[in-house]
Amino acid sequence: MYDTKMNDPKHRQSYPAKRLIKPFFEELRKRNIKCGAYFSLLDWSHPDYPGFLSDSSRYRIQNDYARWARFRDFFQGQIKEISTLFNPDLWWFDGDWEHSAEEWEAEKVRQMILANNPATIINGRLQGHGDYATPEQNFPVTRPPHPWWELCMTTNDNWGFIMTIIGNTLYEVISIFVDAVANEALYPRYGGQKRRHHPDEQIHVLKELGAWNNRNGEAIFNTLEDTKGHYYGPTTMSKDLEHLISLCAWRFSWAIDDKGLDNKITEITILGKGTKLTPKIVGKISWSKVPGLVYIDLLGVQDEYITVLKLKLDKPVRLYRGQGGFE
Repeated sequence: MYDTKMNDPKHRQSYPAKRLIKPFFEELRKRNIKCGAYFSLLDWSHPDYPGFLSDSSRYRIQNDYARWARFRDFFQGQIKEISTLFNPDLWWFDGDWEHSAEEWEAEKVRQMILANNPATIINGRLQGHGDYATPEQNFPVTRPPHPWWELCMTTNDNWGFIMTIIGNTLYEVISIFVDAVANEALYPRYGGQKRRHHPDEQIHVLKELGAWNNRNGEAIFNTLEDTKGHYYGPTTMSKDLEHLISLCAWRFSWAIDDKGLDNKITEITILGKGTKLTPKIVGKISWSKVPGLVYIDLLGVQDEYITVLKLKLDKPVRLYRGQGGFE
């Protein structure tokens, strides 16, 4: 994808898109867009890499360490080249699972990158020496331990375009998207066809997701992660903590929105429509500090995919965590 000087001439390969990175990065920089570079640590096409599984080029590193050292010098040399030539804002490594951090010299690689640009972000596929997690094709039951993470899930079941594979429905894509946003993750991805053609089905998904974001962007951008354990589904908060935005109102006629909000709700609005709704408080008794449950009727006013409710509070959010009764 670029004119590397690291290849042995007898092994040099010529790719039609070998000069893609330079003009692509240049155009992104002109528009003040951050640039990320994908880099596969494993290289099954390189003569010094230990092959793939049990094919004829597979070898054990401890039996031919000099050969592994040559490959390691090669890929680290490419990382130096890319750092110098293009200075990516983000390095997205892949394939680290085939070898240990010691074999890759992962810490050395990290320091090599940061020495060129201390602000560089490195994904979590450098054997424990990255900055954020990248769970793949699976939404984790519990949030990854990193402060930031990326959900590596495609809009179909593959990393490339396959004509016979039916992609995810829009409802599925948007429901996964809002769950990712509420957990402060990045999503989605999709695979295009060759010759820069993007299938109509995927264009439709992206346009509809964009339209949904236009209607409900207040719930997505510049928000904070929700407070766990009080909301029935994905929820975000405004930075002033005075607005809760529920992304959990799927396709049901009743949305159970909250089970411990110790605030007065002054207004409920459906984003994208402006429709005002009135909550029903269940379980609130005059002599008890327990705030009760908030139910909101959505019958006949749902969004085509996922309805988003904005709850305006009388003051910054306060949550009840008691056991009920007089305490």
